[in-house]
Amino acid sequence: MESSRSRSVFVDIGLRELNGFRVRKRPFFPDSELTCRELTGVAVEHDGIRTPPLAVSFCKTSQNSQLFAVSDEDGHVSLFNSSKKFASSATHQENTEKARFRDWIAHYNAVFDISWIKGDSCLLTASGDQTIKVWDVEENKCTGVLIGHTGTVKSMCPHSTNSDLLVSGSRDGCFALWDLRCKSSSYKEELCINSTDMVKGAHLSPLSKRIRRRKAASSSITSVLYLKDEITIATAGAPDSALKFWDTRKLKVPFAQASPQSDPTNTKEKGLHGIVSLSQDSSGTLLTASCKDNRIYLYNTLQLDKGPVQSFSGCRIDSFFVRTMISPDGEYVLSGSSDGNAYIWQVNKPHADPTLLKGHDYEVTAVDWSPSEIGKVATASDDFTVRLWNIENNRCSNANSTAFAPRVKRRVTALSNSEAKEILEMNREAESPQKHSLLSSSSDDNQSMPIIGTPESKKKKTSPSSSLSSLSSSSEEDIICERSPETTFSSPSSVLNPPSSVKRRTIRDYFLVTP
Repeated sequence: MESSRSRSVFVDIGLRELNGFRVRKRPFFPDSELTCRELTGVAVEHDGIRTPPLAVSFCKTSQNSQLFAVSDEDGHVSLFNSSKKFASSATHQENTEKARFRDWIAHYNAVFDISWIKGDSCLLTASGDQTIKVWDVEENKCTGVLIGHTGTVKSMCPHSTNSDLLVSGSRDGCFALWDLRCKSSSYKEELCINSTDMVKGAHLSPLSKRIRRRKAASSSITSVLYLKDEITIATAGAPDSALKFWDTRKLKVPFAQASPQSDPTNTKEKGLHGIVSLSQDSSGTLLTASCKDNRIYLYNTLQLDKGPVQSFSGCRIDSFFVRTMISPDGEYVLSGSSDGNAYIWQVNKPHADPTLLKGHDYEVTAVDWSPSEIGKVATASDDFTVRLWNIENNRCSNANSTAFAPRVKRRVTALSNSEAKEILEMNREAESPQKHSLLSSSSDDNQSMPIIGTPESKKKKTSPSSSLSSLSSSSEEDIICERSPETTFSSPSSVLNPPSSVKRRTIRDYFLVTP
């Protein structure tokens, strides 16, 4: 009986070594469907004349998270306060009168893109009049005009840390770099700013080679991004599905290129599908590209040579006005659609059915996530309205938490020598009450920290004052040497937050891609 029982124990141990230790699995709770609730809607109109909105943007700071800006086809820019209380029976026009607190004519042409900078004190507007204007929102005054493009400015993106720098893309086929500190001239009491650098023909159409040189024209750039590494620029164009990445220190040729197709310039492979818009999450790791083939492609900026890591389908992208935005935490993708709905996908479930935001009557164009109010989104449509939505998860809402709570990623670091010694001594003190009482009485008399002795292996006795001084000096050294340049330089996160003491790295250093 004993032998059989012993034999069974050893058999269990052997099976455990071969198959691994089996532990109880955590109960699996399938994610509930996202619930979308329309908060309110405002009409885009001026003096009773309605106009379709083209861009919408929430303020970036938390204290102004309830404010958002809307630009339209007539060149107006309107500022709204979403914290107002709206009656359920109120019309969109009544909500506009209540929520809109500022409105002005920014351009005498359509405003295709807007962006907040300088702590939400300034607003950039990109227009069909081939210029970009800088507006002081407090004084409602134009402080600068960026000139140099010869076509409609379709897209722009400010630098992630230096709001004086930005990149813009135009229908003239060029993308330009700007520095708002470089005032060159003045015209009609407005300071004019020239571009610091410009790349022409960044996305040439393959058909342009068949046309005579005099008539050959560069293709439109539809979207640009200033990546979070502060050096790389991503551009996309209308002629094909190619994403090009440029180093601002050397703009002659792109150093990397990505596409869902093996050859994005091949006209016979799936036809030509231009890219409509680009977006990136707050860390700069994930990048989305919405394409005219009615798909949205997700890229990892550190693995561009592998192509898109995921793709999302379900929406209709019939025009270059439909935009896509990834959530700041990189968990969800929001897109407009030509069928009058907005779509939301979970990044980790690309093949699952998307969640629909129903309510608009015509094509949903511009969309945006609130960076501070979790789960709050805005959608603009050709039905002359902008609507606000609250996105929640049924299971998470029951637990008093939203589905869009950002994931907190903590880095586990080893303890320093002094910290390890201190914890070890504290454990020993807890085991020996007499020693603890002596230390506590001495600390009360001398009003100092408990004396921590050196390890017995060193066979060296020190005085209380010397041990305290050594402890403070060692802790200071640990703080100074906690992250040496070598460890920081080898960390993968250095591409997004490079240390100032070492040479800056970009996404170009993490993969080899032939231009």
